[in-house]
Amino acid sequence: MEKIKESCLSSSPLNMSDLFTAITNDVVCRSAFGRKYRDGAIGEKFLQLISEFLGLLGTISVGEFIPWLVWINRVNGFDARVDYVAKELDEFLEGVIQEHADMENSSGNDESGENFIDILLKIYKDNTTGVSIDRDSIKAIILDVFAAGTDTTSTVLEWAMTELLRHPIVMKKLQNELRGILNGKQDITDVDLEKMHYLKAVVKETLRYHTPIPLLVPREARKDVNVMGYDIAAGTMVMTNAWAIGRDPLYWDEPEKFQPERFLNSSIDFKGLDFQLIPFGAGRRGCPGISFAMSTNELVLASIIQKFDWELPNGAKGEDLDMGERPGVSIHRKIPLFAVATRCYF
Repeated sequence: MEKIKESCLSSSPLNMSDLFTAITNDVVCRSAFGRKYRDGAIGEKFLQLISEFLGLLGTISVGEFIPWLVWINRVNGFDARVDYVAKELDEFLEGVIQEHADMENSSGNDESGENFIDILLKIYKDNTTGVSIDRDSIKAIILDVFAAGTDTTSTVLEWAMTELLRHPIVMKKLQNELRGILNGKQDITDVDLEKMHYLKAVVKETLRYHTPIPLLVPREARKDVNVMGYDIAAGTMVMTNAWAIGRDPLYWDEPEKFQPERFLNSSIDFKGLDFQLIPFGAGRRGCPGISFAMSTNELVLASIIQKFDWELPNGAKGEDLDMGERPGVSIHRKIPLFAVATRCYF
């Protein structure tokens, strides 16, 4: 908020895409590691590695689909990039784990300020819980948290802000709700967020219209099954097109329009029970971080919309925005989103 305030006073455009990436990385770092890793050479390298890692996850590997062409990955440098990122991330995470192990040894069993790595280390050292994990598993879990929790959350914020700038009436309705509920109060609580029904509708509509991971996470059929007349053999990779489901006219009125109002008097939710809206997947393989992601999305969006008025740089209109997308694990804007905070309310 302070960074946005500084730009507001100078009327300078802000790269909102970078801002959302930074805040989501910071939130996950504080939860998983106990501190942020954005600043300094180590932090910059870590963010660069995470970015490279996510880019590799979203790259199509020909050899996975046509095994006899697996040699292409060696020629085009894909295998070398994978090996480099894997090695560097392993070294970074090993250093973080060792740092926490040393701190625990020096401070005893003090649980104040305990974070995710501390909890995993406790399970690693103490098998009384009936669950055992090794050191590599701790690294894998932490990496999974970053892969699933940072890029997707920043994507939702990026597209939500994009649509609000494209639809000034929606923006104004959301500001009126937020400022009416908070009534000049600066700190937003969970109780406040529960009252913000239009905010929740905006986030739901963003998840429908800009599904962060359009094809979800691939599944594999455990047994032979027939779906809508199609025979699916056991072992087949199954990809669910959540993007197409979210824009299917059989389930949605005017699906190509951004209309948060459609969710105001609707019981449809994103938790995996309503199959026309499944940005987080469904069933036992559904995303376990729904609450964490939505807390970040709602709090960040509510804060920046309540505390500032916004417009596009150089007098541009919403219809002028380039809505092109770029490939990856999650679908970000092809061109970063820039916006100007024109008025500050704190």
